[in-house]
Amino acid sequence: MIFQLSITLIPYGDKLQQKWKTIKLINYCSHKERYRNTVSRYSKRFFYFRYTSKQRELNNNKNYKLTLLEPQKKLQKQDYSLEGKKKVHILKGIQEINHNKLYNHTGAFALFDTLVRSKVYSVFGYPGGAILPLYDELFFWENNNYIKHYLVRHEQAATHAADGYSRASGKIGICFATSGPGATNLVTGIATAHLDSIPMIIITGQVGTPFLGTDAFQEIDIYGITLSLVKHSYVVLESRFLAQILTEAIYISRNGRPGPVLIDIPKNVGLEKMKKFIPCYETSVHKVLGWRYKFKIHTFKIKMALQKLSEASKPLLYIGGGVTSSNASHELYRLAKRFKIPVTTTLMGKGAFDEKDTLSLGMLGMHGTAYANFSVGNCDLLIAIGARFDDRVTGKLYDFACKAFIIHIDFDEAEIGKNKNVGIGIIGDVKKILTEFLLLMTLPEHTWAKKALRQEFKKWYYQTLKWKRRFPLRPIPSNTSLLPRTQEDVLLPQTVIQTVSEINPHAIITTDVGQHQMWAAQYIKCKRRRWLSSSGLGTMGFGLPAAIGAAVAYPKKDIICITGDSSFQMNLQELGTISKYNLRIKIIIINNHWQGMVRQWQETFYGNRYSHSNMAEGAPKFDILADAYDIKSLYTERQSEIWTKLRDTLWCDGAILLECNVLEKENCYPMVEPSKPNTEMFLTRKLSTTTEGFIVDKEEEENKAKFKNILKEN
Repeated sequence: MIFQLSITLIPYGDKLQQKWKTIKLINYCSHKERYRNTVSRYSKRFFYFRYTSKQRELNNNKNYKLTLLEPQKKLQKQDYSLEGKKKVHILKGIQEINHNKLYNHTGAFALFDTLVRSKVYSVFGYPGGAILPLYDELFFWENNNYIKHYLVRHEQAATHAADGYSRASGKIGICFATSGPGATNLVTGIATAHLDSIPMIIITGQVGTPFLGTDAFQEIDIYGITLSLVKHSYVVLESRFLAQILTEAIYISRNGRPGPVLIDIPKNVGLEKMKKFIPCYETSVHKVLGWRYKFKIHTFKIKMALQKLSEASKPLLYIGGGVTSSNASHELYRLAKRFKIPVTTTLMGKGAFDEKDTLSLGMLGMHGTAYANFSVGNCDLLIAIGARFDDRVTGKLYDFACKAFIIHIDFDEAEIGKNKNVGIGIIGDVKKILTEFLLLMTLPEHTWAKKALRQEFKKWYYQTLKWKRRFPLRPIPSNTSLLPRTQEDVLLPQTVIQTVSEINPHAIITTDVGQHQMWAAQYIKCKRRRWLSSSGLGTMGFGLPAAIGAAVAYPKKDIICITGDSSFQMNLQELGTISKYNLRIKIIIINNHWQGMVRQWQETFYGNRYSHSNMAEGAPKFDILADAYDIKSLYTERQSEIWTKLRDTLWCDGAILLECNVLEKENCYPMVEPSKPNTEMFLTRKLSTTTEGFIVDKEEEENKAKFKNILKEN
């Protein structure tokens, strides 16, 4: 039975006041559980009636008017005093009301109610026919400042913005799109979040349930299309299940190994009314069988790992994105500093360890630092934490850490031994495991603790310092660069990126994909959750919408988008989103008029056959484009004025675009050739290294080989 609850307030004291005032009128269904129908989580001062679209046209003052009720005589005669206690007493006058006058909650209401109860206050999306019931409900929630929707200019940008929001804040990102092409435009962004393990909820509209399977207008099986790209997915067929499904999706997405979850909602489900709406909370979802993300910490394995540490002389910490997602940076720092163990990170792991620390070796892998790659090749104990041994990191898998005993710590059991055989695999939350590591280190009864490991590891630490001095990153012109000596003021891309880091070292950095991404990873030193880049999928066009998501998460922080001229054109329409919401985003375009990384590979491995990689013809005038969106713009092509231009750009209050016209055919080094071990790198066009760490002149070696062949022929 449905009741109207009139909640009244009585002051404490011996005498009962004669006037009683009604504080709230709540049209909720009564329930046996005491707190089942509470609305305090998202109420500000009052929670008003919610009406249908027809009732919404009525006078708001009349609908939302608070009613003053005269006290009932029977209630006045009762004694509500408590001995020696000052308390507020609540009376509930329960009366039956007419069903025709009661508002029945819809599926759309259940969705936004659950989002707000889950503390989600920002969403990104683009409306369309099948998802209009949700956007109609959104109108009410936005008007009451419960939630904020950010309208993007393309559905793909909605996923990247939600992705960037999640990476920057650590919270879950939400995006909306309609059925058909709206849903298929999300696929690239879903795959990007999937490969980088980013928690995100994708909500798509769908044709009505009676039309499913009939090839109706804009019907597409987005559930089947994204099946391999999501952590889980749902098709909601009844509105009464929507609250529980969304709550469960949020729990699944951000617990365990994070990932995207898809919810497909047919149009009629959003409109369908419920006679009895019961809110759902995450505290009840974790009890559902099959979604439990708790692993018992195997202390004996941790003791085995510590024993291996006591026997090692050249240990190395190899850090991935799992440390960032589990918020274990503090524990990692304590572990590394306790025994002076060098640390190298993946592209996803950037910022998990302070990169300005002397123990930091920077990024490893194909375009990683030479000293990081030499450290991996010569260590005798590799402790991999939250990493997955990606091919761009390992190079030739057989030769990766070939001298080392490997300990792998990860939440996902499937990653243990997937690409590289490991000696000890420890499954569980990285933060809890590292905490247990640190706890056991303090216990004197363990034999491994008796050895002065810090002194033993100093020799190894000094060796890494020698590699740093011998193979430094060089963002300045040299005799091996293509920089003409008669034009010394030509701008180098490395100089631009390094200067950005010097002027504003605390900004949140987003990048697209290509040479500028690798240069940014090499030269920018950042902290946790201040590096946003598409690492696994390598998505061009990711940087600008990801910056939008970061700006929404932190509206007062400096957001810098470092992009290339090719990547920027993938999603340049999002300048409209930046302009609409006045987001403080600084866009720096590294313009070399090429698809830089494609051109570098064509030069190195395909005999200088530049097939369709030049972008000079048909390129827009970026300053005019920025002006069209009412965004400030600057331009530079000289090395001597880059500091001034970047200072003016980064110190600007609003959004601004800086185009840097750089040296066209500058390559990104170091570079490891595919199928080669990481210790064999190109340092420049002419110089390369051997496995032993010797520098070899490529041209001289080729000339020697030709000379030997001539001697043999003669």
